[in-house]
Amino acid sequence: MKSANRVYVVASGDLRLSANQVGWAFQDKMEELLSGVLKELGWEVERGHAYNQEKQHGFIDSQRMGIEVFKPLDPTTPIIVAESVWQYTHHVLPGLYSHNAPILVLANWDGKSSGLVGALNLKGSLTKAGIAHSCLWSTDFTDSFFIEKLKEWLETGKISHDLSHVKELAEVQIPTELADKGRSFAHDFKQGKAIMGVFDEGCMGMYNAIIPDTYLHQLGVFKERLSQSALYAEMSRVGDDDAYRILTWLEDEGMHFEWGKNPQTELTREQTLEQCKMYIAAVRIADEFGCDTIGIQYQQGLKDLVAASDLAEGLLNNVVRPPVYGKNGEELYKGKSIPHFNEVDECAGLDGLITTRLWEILGLPPENTLHDIRWGEDVEFGGRSEFVWVFLISGAVPPAHFIDGFKGASSERQPPMYFQKGGGSLKGISKPGYIVWSRIYMEDESLFCDIGIGEVVELPLGETQRRWHNTTPQWPIMNVVLPGVSRDQMMAKHQANHIQVAYGESYESTVEAAYLKASALDALGIKVRFCGEI
Repeated sequence: MKSANRVYVVASGDLRLSANQVGWAFQDKMEELLSGVLKELGWEVERGHAYNQEKQHGFIDSQRMGIEVFKPLDPTTPIIVAESVWQYTHHVLPGLYSHNAPILVLANWDGKSSGLVGALNLKGSLTKAGIAHSCLWSTDFTDSFFIEKLKEWLETGKISHDLSHVKELAEVQIPTELADKGRSFAHDFKQGKAIMGVFDEGCMGMYNAIIPDTYLHQLGVFKERLSQSALYAEMSRVGDDDAYRILTWLEDEGMHFEWGKNPQTELTREQTLEQCKMYIAAVRIADEFGCDTIGIQYQQGLKDLVAASDLAEGLLNNVVRPPVYGKNGEELYKGKSIPHFNEVDECAGLDGLITTRLWEILGLPPENTLHDIRWGEDVEFGGRSEFVWVFLISGAVPPAHFIDGFKGASSERQPPMYFQKGGGSLKGISKPGYIVWSRIYMEDESLFCDIGIGEVVELPLGETQRRWHNTTPQWPIMNVVLPGVSRDQMMAKHQANHIQVAYGESYESTVEAAYLKASALDALGIKVRFCGEI
């Protein structure tokens, strides 16, 4: 690496002022620790942008600001994008496109902030963009793994991670019957064609979550570009009686709502009813345009108008859900889920649609969802000692994934720093069992998919509560062991903040589903890699 022994540090942040202000304490601590380590290694640290006294944070909080920050920087000086919060990748993507020196994406390992979530999104976006980079993570920036890998990057401009858990599809022996069934599915899927309803494309700077139309067309999938304005307008046409009917159905199923009186900090009944109207409106628009899957952006635009979309998203992803009727009085999508991709993540939308169709063929519960890879720790439970991941997401999780279904589901007010208009989550603890996990992503101008088997474990309630406390307690949680994939291998290989999950009914049926899915994706032209034990 070219060395004047100087390295830049920049920090991409949120667009929302409240989130940046809350997150600054995590970022400030992270950068202090990082600077200390770099100085001990003989490197001068130059922050690429100053703390903003008026805004009370030091994040790059817009694309324009990011462009201006990078203009005076020497493009031949190594740069660290240090992330301790959820960040909008497009704030720094323009500058990184033209930065010719080594780039390191660095995350703090802290569940209370979302640094590793933000870093994984940036990593996946840089991979899609073809921008060379390295990635690293640490809890306190003193562990030997971090120090040695940081030294490697400072000396060579690259980091080599252990990817021995990854196998190409050709290395896995898939039963002929499943391979044939996968090819047959791919043929029918392409011929039948599908419509992906996108309520305003692109969310929170997630460049990695947008699939160019050409790549989808080759699979037989076509976008219907819908507007959140139309969703808002349709909500206004939903009657109060219809909204009450949805809420009554949910209460009759045993779902609990944590209502209070202060709409600024508590979930109110009025907010929940507004969410019920969104659910009805989304189903009706999906039907009007013949959509096979839909995604609602929410975090840009709708967040300033109405309560959170998360309750509606989770209901859409469930086969058993409150009925919605069309103008002619017929129930829409009767007996079916309407696969919803949270935050209009089109990679998750494509994965979710294909998974739903394949699981229906296998006679497995078709409900699936994305989660954030939020955090994880070693845990001792039931005579076992395992690294257990926390998969967590604000919305889209179907109650079918929860212990006790709707009876195990609750709705709590979304955090005000993200959701000023309130609205509730669809919260629960994911039931124990085996899952197929996956992620479709773009690399080298091609679509890829990583697939593996996971085990959702039931931890003692106190441990799950601790994990909620250390992350976001309002959101649905999945405690997951990934056999044959270590913490560092997962972070090194995964190309997104999101991960798709779907249950099997036994270990054997889960493996069978993974094989069928891999065969179908391969036949569709998506390059498949298996990760971990299978």
